[in-house]
Amino acid sequence: MTRTVLILGATGRFGRNATQAFRAAGWDVRGFDRATEELSVAARGVDVIVNAWNPPYQDWARQVPRLHADVRRVALANDATVIIPGNVYVFGDTTPAPWGPNTPHRATNPLGRIRIEMEAAYRRDGVRTIILRAGDFIDTEASGNWFDKVMIKDLARGVFTLPGQPDLPHAWAYLPDVTRAAVMLADQRFSLPRFADFCFEGYSMTGAEMADALGSALGREIRVKQMSWLPLYLARPFVPMIRHLFEMRYLWNTANSLDGAALAAVLPDMPTTPLDKALRSAVPAQEVAAQMRHRVA
Repeated sequence: MTRTVLILGATGRFGRNATQAFRAAGWDVRGFDRATEELSVAARGVDVIVNAWNPPYQDWARQVPRLHADVRRVALANDATVIIPGNVYVFGDTTPAPWGPNTPHRATNPLGRIRIEMEAAYRRDGVRTIILRAGDFIDTEASGNWFDKVMIKDLARGVFTLPGQPDLPHAWAYLPDVTRAAVMLADQRFSLPRFADFCFEGYSMTGAEMADALGSALGREIRVKQMSWLPLYLARPFVPMIRHLFEMRYLWNTANSLDGAALAAVLPDMPTTPLDKALRSAVPAQEVAAQMRHRVA
């Protein structure tokens, strides 16, 4: 029996990995081009919609409600299940970790409120929905996130740059594992609640522990350096997105972790990649080669 999934945002980090995971599992995968296609046509007859659209922060207030309203409409028209890559923004800065499916959504900041209202709309409208919530992504290639743009850019000098305090745990998730879990949930969609909220536990570690793990994976010492926010502060009046980076800065100065017990109960064979392997795949190939040469020398 053919199973069809529509990937929205297939060129983004989650969408790219989801495309690979669904194809590997034998699904018929459709992409979507907002510039040339109609969503109602692209979604016709699909079983699952992976909504990996993620506009720039400064466009969230304008675009997120409209984009997700369109997805809810076509999902209901096709009785399709929507899988949403959830984040931790909904919990806010006063909710102690670990965060799980039953943790209250208490965010009061603008981006957090947008996510709360977006998720609530799926439940309100009765869309068959799977929220798969994870921490910051560890990807298999540079995708413009904190990890590759800031944190590992100076690994060649033995430096791991951290935007927050090095002694606080932070939640991370290896994207291929998350998207493989998404496929497994899609296969079980009819046995799940109509609105299902899961947390992907991933790896929770301090900045110092992450530096040690990188050092172990690459075979050399890596030290932690705290990032200076001053350049971003000075650029803040001129770059709209930077205001939102400061809005979410609390996540780097707040202990956070995810409770994956509910997901593990549904997916006892959920894929988990050893941390060292995940980190080696996330570091650019030329850097891994340089580290290996350094180890041999």
